[in-house]
Amino acid sequence: MMLKITGVSKRFGERVAVDALDMTVAGGEVMGLIGQNGAGKTTTFRMILNFINPDSGSISWNGAPITQALKQKIGFLPEERGLYQKMTVEDQIVYFAELHGMKRADARAKLNNWLTRLEVVGKATDKVQALSKGNAQKVQFIATMIHEPEFLILDEPFTGLDPVNTELLRNEIKRIKEQGAVVIFSNHNMSDVELLSDNLTMLKNGKTVLQGGVQAIRESYGRTRIYLESDISDEELRSFAGVQSIDKEKGGRVVQVAEEAVGHEIFKRVSASGYVQAFMQAPPTLDEIFRMKVEHDHSVQSVGNKSIGGGK
Repeated sequence: MMLKITGVSKRFGERVAVDALDMTVAGGEVMGLIGQNGAGKTTTFRMILNFINPDSGSISWNGAPITQALKQKIGFLPEERGLYQKMTVEDQIVYFAELHGMKRADARAKLNNWLTRLEVVGKATDKVQALSKGNAQKVQFIATMIHEPEFLILDEPFTGLDPVNTELLRNEIKRIKEQGAVVIFSNHNMSDVELLSDNLTMLKNGKTVLQGGVQAIRESYGRTRIYLESDISDEELRSFAGVQSIDKEKGGRVVQVAEEAVGHEIFKRVSASGYVQAFMQAPPTLDEIFRMKVEHDHSVQSVGNKSIGGGK
């Protein structure tokens, strides 16, 4: 299974929402689609689902256009949740399952297992309006997943959920990925994106500014992030050429350096006594890279990966 997006663009009046997007996602892979509000993520989802048509370019599934029959095999969780408040949980899930070609009896048979797995507080016979916001969100997730989609699109799936419930949903996404599904999801929490994604595409004002494997992207910036717990003063740290910033984090400090070799010099200094409380030199986090791209870096960066189309 494979989704392929080639040179897709969409304009609304004078505003370019998506500009020459290339993206390929194979079965068993998770693509994280990130960017600020208005970057073009939701427009991309709507074009994939044929809710709107691209002005140029093509979108294909296994080399052919996405048909209505294929759309029954897609699970889509929109950012704007759409449950019917006065329906029961069971009627809601069965209704959505039937829209995807699933038999009513099969949906009912699977529902209680899903409610248990996601620890939904409530019964299948409860009305949606009686559920808490978090439980209603889990019910909508079940409606997206119950037909075991081959292709899953998730727009901000973890919004408003606590870490425990986020982990429950994340595990279900990993499970369906392991079954070979194609998964694309957007999220504003870069930690969630890093934990779940194999590959990454970042949009900025409709343009692809970052694309590739998550770890390959991080490594491409070099090991310029140091987490340090030491008695060395900020003043002495700043005396090393190439130290760009020092920030407090947890019980220590994060030191950003211009190049990896600077970290080697700092390590020599803090380990001179033979004991180091904590020292870790790593690539920038995805959150830090995201902020760099948003605030300062306008260049296009495509990190080689056989499953990723070149960004434009």
